[in-house]
Parts: sequence; structure tokens; C-alpha cells
Amino acid sequence: MFSPEIVITAVLNGLLTGAVYALVALGLTLVYGVLHIINFAHGALLTTAMFGVLVLRLGFGIDPYLAILVLTPAFYLLGYALQRFVIGPASHGSDANILLVTLGLAIVIENALLAVFRSDTRSIDVPYAFESVDIGIALLALPRVIALAVSIAVALAMWAILALTDIGKAIRAVAKEKLGAALVGIDVAHVYAVTFGLGTASLAVAACLLMPTFYVTPRVGNAFVFVAFTIVVLGGMGSIPGALVGGLFIGVVESLSGLYFGESLGQIGIFLIFIAILLFRPTGLFGARA
Repeated sequence: MFSPEIVITAVLNGLLTGAVYALVALGLTLVYGVLHIINFAHGALLTTAMFGVLVLRLGFGIDPYLAILVLTPAFYLLGYALQRFVIGPASHGSDANILLVTLGLAIVIENALLAVFRSDTRSIDVPYAFESVDIGIALLALPRVIALAVSIAVALAMWAILALTDIGKAIRAVAKEKLGAALVGIDVAHVYAVTFGLGTASLAVAACLLMPTFYVTPRVGNAFVFVAFTIVVLGGMGSIPGALVGGLFIGVVESLSGLYFGESLGQIGIFLIFIAILLFRPTGLFGARA
């Protein structure tokens, strides 16, 4: 048995890791909630954002956290353009076609990154990567503490956009009833593109939070999306609070699984929970039955 201090430290570190997972899942669940499809290009776009952080750091000396100010609007525009001018027109209104188009995008993006950056594992060096915060009962990695704070701020900002702005009302209307929204004058194609842009922008923030302590390869984003999909199922498909709560919970599960079963089996608890949710509560914690 481990001492209570070690278990508490594992739980706290799991919460910090889960915050970034939640941010990745936030974009995935937002796109599902409005477009009602799984974006297979999600992982490739996350990888692209991580390479963007790498380029800004190595080429221009921009700190990963400052890169949020550059990459977030850039990836919002990228996501908007992809949905408005590629995914939407190529799908011809069919959800099945959208899945195929996003899968094709993922393959194209991953191979383009492989051609440009090769298959080498890359990372960046920042002076605060190994700094810690002493909270008395545990030492917490400073980058993870920052990631938790930023992730909660992004989730709150996303909630405010959806709840308090006109575009947020339009997004909720389209998510509820696409045809009815179109009949009252809402530009559904624009709303779809805005939603996809917001989901892609959240990946840019996640990439900036990951890179101070993580590495990047052309396919690294897929590993995060597998976990993010579990979070989306756990929290409830299309639920933003569910993505945040589910991400924090999954982070704790992964941390405790790694503590008790070893780091190589750290994710076994995640997928056991995934199977259990599908068996006993397929709507997730915050989801509703169709």
C-alpha cells in the first residue's frame, strides 16, 4: 500500500493532467454537439498546433504560453476555413461523407507533417519546465498548474460564448434543430464553420499547454484523441460541462492506474471505464437520451 501523501499527490497530478485532456475533449464534444459527427481530423489538427508551437519557439523564440495569443486566432480561422470551404462542400450534406472527409483530412495532414518534419521526436526547452509549486501536502509541476488554470478559463469562456452571445444562441439553435434555425434566417453553414473553428482553436490552446513538458511527432495527437473520445463518452456527447468534469476524472484515473499498475499500464483504467460507461450509462454523466 502507498502512503496517503503519495496517493494525494497522484490524485492532484491527475487533476492537472486531466485539465489538458478536457481541453482536447472540449473541441471534440463541441463539434459533435452541433454537427453531430466525430471529427476524425481532431488528432491531426492537435499535432499541427503542437508543431506550430515548436516552430514559434525554435524559429522566433516565442514562449509557448505567449504562443496562445498567436495560434488560437490562427487555428480558429483554419478550422473555420476547413469546415466552410472543404468539409462542408465536399460532404454534400451527408454526415457519412463528413466522416470520410475528416478522415481524409487527417491522413493528408499527418503525411504532410511527416514530409516536412520527418518522423523524429522533437521537444522544446523552456526554463520553467521542471519548476514546481509547493502546496504543503504535495509538489506540483508548475506547467501543469498553469495548464489547469488556463483550461478552466477556456471552458468558462466557451460557456460564456454559447450562453451569452448571439452567435452562441445561433449555435445552440442549430444544434437543437437545424431546419428550424435555417427557417428563421440563421446561416447554418456559417454556424457550422464557427463551431468547427472554436473546436480547432481549443486544440491550439491545448498544444501550447502541452509543449513545455511534452514532445511532438507527426502522429502524437492521435493518442490524446483516444483519451478525449473516452472523456466525451463519459461526460455525455455534446456536453461542455461533461467534457471538463470527465477530463478531470479521467486524469485522476490514469494517474492512480499508473501508480498501482505501473506507468506502462496507466491508461488501462481509462478504457475499463470507457467499456463500463458504454454498458451501463451510454448517455454519459451529463448526456440526455435522444
